[in-house]
Amino acid sequence: MRLRFASVLVLAAALTIDACGSSSSSSSSSSSGAGSSSSGAGSSSRPTPLGFEGTSLHQGAELAPAHSTQPGAVDGISCAATEQLAYHIHAHLAVYIAGSPRALPAGIGIPGSVTEQTGEGPVAAGGQCIYWLHTHTSDGVIHVESPTTRLYTLGEFFDEWRQPLSPTRVADAGGKVTAYVDGKLWTKDPRAIPLEPHAVIQLDVGSPAAAFQPVSWDGTRL
Repeated sequence: MRLRFASVLVLAAALTIDACGSSSSSSSSSSSGAGSSSSGAGSSSRPTPLGFEGTSLHQGAELAPAHSTQPGAVDGISCAATEQLAYHIHAHLAVYIAGSPRALPAGIGIPGSVTEQTGEGPVAAGGQCIYWLHTHTSDGVIHVESPTTRLYTLGEFFDEWRQPLSPTRVADAGGKVTAYVDGKLWTKDPRAIPLEPHAVIQLDVGSPAAAFQPVSWDGTRL
């Protein structure tokens, strides 16, 4: 069974990509444009490429493969035949290992999907089913698309992905995990980080730790 991602294609067509490079201080979770560089402990003036959602595609090797996601209910979260849009929000996750960026792949939470290269970057297509928490491309945006309004956590996203998350491990990377949410140090278990609307989450594993990288949602329509 192949999924129809009509809403994704409509979103891609509607994005005003060129507006994403502007910065805005009005967003509670950002202070720099999504098109600006934010890919490591040391900043660079070279912009990173934008994906179809209007946010910068992640640089670095994949943190873990998307295909570790498998069908079946996880933490009460179903893998449904179609997207559930009664409650639809977005959060952003960035991961750094010893100061170097690692990419979240497209297709997390979409078992059996294939990443297709398009003119606006990689997009996960097809699949057996789609979880309420998933990624469509490698820009770090976690889509929460649920049949009911509910607060989900980063731990549940990793559980869907079938990857470990703890104070000493993020997927295949081990070491002390330092977490930030909207620029503020998170002192609890990273599994408990809430996936709230436009939350900007950063996990640093080991040292040196990367400086917190803000993300702008302005111009993305996410």
